[in-house]
Amino acid sequence: MALPFARNMFVRELDSSRLAAFSPQFSVIYAPGFRAVPELDGTNSEAFVILHFARRLIMIGGTCYAGEMKKAVLSVLNLVLPRKQVLGMHCSANVGAQGDVAIFFGLSGTGKTTLSADPERALIGDDEHGWSDNGVFNFEGGCYAKVVRLTEEAEPEIYRTTRMFGTLLENVAVDAATRRLDLNDASLTENTRASYPISHIPNSVRSGMGGHPKNIVILTCDAFGIMPPLARLTPEQAMYHFLSGYTAKVAGTERGIAEPKATFSACFGAPFMTMHPTVYAKMPGERIRTHAVACWLVNTGWCGGPYGVGDRIRISYTRAMVRAALRGVLDGAAMEREPVFGLLVPTRCPGVPDELLRPVSTWPDEDEYWRKAAGLVAMFERNFAAYADSVEPAVREAGPGGALARAGRLRGGGGELRRDPRA
Repeated sequence: MALPFARNMFVRELDSSRLAAFSPQFSVIYAPGFRAVPELDGTNSEAFVILHFARRLIMIGGTCYAGEMKKAVLSVLNLVLPRKQVLGMHCSANVGAQGDVAIFFGLSGTGKTTLSADPERALIGDDEHGWSDNGVFNFEGGCYAKVVRLTEEAEPEIYRTTRMFGTLLENVAVDAATRRLDLNDASLTENTRASYPISHIPNSVRSGMGGHPKNIVILTCDAFGIMPPLARLTPEQAMYHFLSGYTAKVAGTERGIAEPKATFSACFGAPFMTMHPTVYAKMPGERIRTHAVACWLVNTGWCGGPYGVGDRIRISYTRAMVRAALRGVLDGAAMEREPVFGLLVPTRCPGVPDELLRPVSTWPDEDEYWRKAAGLVAMFERNFAAYADSVEPAVREAGPGGALARAGRLRGGGGELRRDPRA
């Protein structure tokens, strides 16, 4: 399993003479059947991922999750590359016909792989990239997609890879009678995966390289149904939300998660960041300004109420919003400022119901919306307190607390947010 996965996911050296002379700078030892003894080894569980930078060694054991291999390498790169003025990013990336690159930040389950695999754009990569002085480039030679309940109608490119030679399928059920894959069967686990060479995606960028991004899309899966499905961010707001890394862990992304659970993961990849998050946040902030990058926040989570009450936003609507943003359809469009985070939200977007763009209008109980909003704001403020003294005041004030104070539209009382009748 380990060797085919590595051949799929890491960049291959096709020159036989260079390969023969290759000397690895880091070695990865993958022993899924070797379990740690926490009481003796000082680990938190039987599973372990150990990086020894002095010995240039990575040891992985006690887990059959193949993704630990590529994430361990990303952790190494996140220490090495910033010294070379290269930002390591947990993101997907694609490019349009005019050379306009877009990168998508987000944790597992937010839609990076799904939204970057767009028939109208060429895929640079789906999970790990660097951003250098020359532009964006892929660390990997393949993709590692969640495929539970995958349909050909919703995600045709990824669906077809599950039928191709060379694709590795993890935890995927097979119908005993027909011997066909059953991607709707999640009885083994929600974390069903497909690992395949990027060449399985017909419109992929074989070089793995693109220019500087024209757009950055920050993906979040808001289980509370508060954040807008689409919003335009200022550079300061982009840095605030990049550092916050807010989303909901969804079933299949982590053991024991049966329903969405709010979480914050700095830079949308805290476990893979070997230095303080503010080190990684400074570089994209400078480059966003230098290259005039348009920044967007896209909520792929719930609307009409929190998980269990509302519904998850349809992928067709999310695709329509992302395409409108990347095509420039929303440049100069009418925007209104939503009152919780102070984000600019388009009043209209082709292919999307107008009311969906204003979360409060989709809730059956508006008072409950404001109560949930207060709780979410409090979580953001508690989380960002760890970075408040390390960032510029403009970034610190780009969060929900600063937005509310500036807008003057909400006022607190009894631990709640409510509309100011004077607004």
